[in-house]
Amino acid sequence: MKARRAIFFVLASLPFLFESSESQAPGNNETEYRYDEASGKGPSRWAELNPLWRACGVGRSQSPINLQDSKLIPAPGDLHLAYQSAPATVKSRGHDIMVSWTGDAGSIQVNGTKFMLKQCHWHMPTEHAISGIRYDMELHLVHSNSAGAPAVVGILYKIGQADPFLAKLLPDIKSVTKEEKKIGTMNPTDIGFSSSNYYRYVGSFTSPPCTEGVPWTVFQEIRTVSTEQVEALKNAVDDGFKTNARPIQGVNGTQ
Repeated sequence: MKARRAIFFVLASLPFLFESSESQAPGNNETEYRYDEASGKGPSRWAELNPLWRACGVGRSQSPINLQDSKLIPAPGDLHLAYQSAPATVKSRGHDIMVSWTGDAGSIQVNGTKFMLKQCHWHMPTEHAISGIRYDMELHLVHSNSAGAPAVVGILYKIGQADPFLAKLLPDIKSVTKEEKKIGTMNPTDIGFSSSNYYRYVGSFTSPPCTEGVPWTVFQEIRTVSTEQVEALKNAVDDGFKTNARPIQGVNGTQ
């Protein structure tokens, strides 16, 4: 019960949603940071690139982390998925590919608080690790509550059979631009949520401004994605972002 009370306190004290790779509006951040250290704008330098990104360097509850069984919730618990079909768009943000829902795509609940689904995007390889292992791709579903506070759901993938959700999007991903393109009605449940086990912790956005106080739910099940699908996502982003995963962050006793 302690962990649940701590999460509720964080949610109540976050009045708005900062711009970042996890947020609905990316701003101009995609051209201001990189993932390759050789560029001088890699993850170890993010905090120096913008004074608003100081948390990337000094934060005490940063994401992603290595997930251990101590954070595993072996039952559905307080996570209630209530997604539904809604109009959607797709675009390249340079550093990733984002699908946004322009209508009511449903919600999740975390500790009784409803968070509406806003968008999803992909990272390669996975940002989170499970027991020290990082896989080939991670999907983030970004939500916000009525006060604008965020909650993110993560799903990890390894190379194998094609992912059905990405299979529907593949033609649009292969022709994607930086302009939003309407792709009709998409149902988030098509992503697949067959596992009832998930990890829960409070961390941060995984890209600038690295805002903390973000409740993360990462499913334990490792799903599969085809090589073609991963390559399509990599080919659709700007040069230098084919690998777009932040390094694992240390756990400082606050997560």
